[in-house]
Amino acid sequence: MSSTDSPLVAPSHVTAIAPYQAGKPIEELAREYGLDPTAIVKLASNENPLGMPQSAQAAIAQAVAGLGRYPDAAGFDLKAALSERYGVPQNWLTLGNGSNDILEIVAHALLEPGTSVVYSQHAFVVYRLATQARGARHIMVPARDLGHDLSAMLEAIAPDTRLVYIANPNNPTGTFLPGDAIEQFLAQIAKRHGGRVTVVLDEAYNEYLEPALRFDSVALVRKYPNLLVSRTFSKAYGLAGLRVGFAVAQPALTDLLNRVRQPFNVNTLAQVAAIAVLGDAEFLARSFEVNQGGKRQLQAAFDQLGLTYVPSYANFVLVKVGDAARINLELLKRGVIVRPVAGDGLPEWLRVSIGLPEENARFISALTEILGSRHA
Repeated sequence: MSSTDSPLVAPSHVTAIAPYQAGKPIEELAREYGLDPTAIVKLASNENPLGMPQSAQAAIAQAVAGLGRYPDAAGFDLKAALSERYGVPQNWLTLGNGSNDILEIVAHALLEPGTSVVYSQHAFVVYRLATQARGARHIMVPARDLGHDLSAMLEAIAPDTRLVYIANPNNPTGTFLPGDAIEQFLAQIAKRHGGRVTVVLDEAYNEYLEPALRFDSVALVRKYPNLLVSRTFSKAYGLAGLRVGFAVAQPALTDLLNRVRQPFNVNTLAQVAAIAVLGDAEFLARSFEVNQGGKRQLQAAFDQLGLTYVPSYANFVLVKVGDAARINLELLKRGVIVRPVAGDGLPEWLRVSIGLPEENARFISALTEILGSRHA
């Protein structure tokens, strides 16, 4: 029986979903082209090129003996550490299996058929997927300069809108909205719509912002009960493989999230590793510095090659290369994995994660060779 003849019955909004396509694994590329896995450079998934810090590895080693038991479903110790770090009570915190889980939990708690969600063009694909999975209506607002147009997003809010997603910095474009713009947006929503529209401020890349650009989004949570701030340990903290994120929101919203959150959604090793890296200021500072240097390295190369790119506030750079599908294929053949973003409406662009200096250099060399052959 073919898939088209399947007797399974599912909602049309589910069958219409295009499954999420993750970055190509190193092992898969090695199999496809007969390459040495150790010689492959992966700059596709915005991972921390420093890997997992030793502080987290040590915490995991100590916790392994207890894996015969379930994790703490409430995540008490991790919430206690987060509570101290951000100055909020534990009942303002929700733990997630990565911040992706938080984005899904919010949608699960608030959406149903007959409701709508506002998000920006060229924003994180999970906003679209989470909306579609609940049978809600998409209101995708055209981007401005490849970033969020908050004025247009405000005007797009409909009577049935329950949720607005904002990525700041934005993935995959790397754009950033200053704190005063975010607060003005929240104030206007409160004035026009009261508390019926929840705003999710997705700050997965916050730790990569230069200090002068950082603002206290948790203070905004204290002021606006319809705001949820989402963070992750997958990027600057180096725990992508463990999947741990969290949300800060006032108790009424947090209570709704915990009604639909899966029990034990953050495993024991993720919890202890997250506690360890929260206290590892040295690793976080090193992650920031490596990222700053790598960003300068990539952007200087793009300038030298005459390529248009979006000045990035995150740990990746979006660059316009023209025939992105062909150039991506040529990079793969040379053992370099980056991220095509045609699915995000950007068919001429590639998103390149910032790696170690030697990884960035390998990508730059391969791209230079490919572009040179194009003009030969």
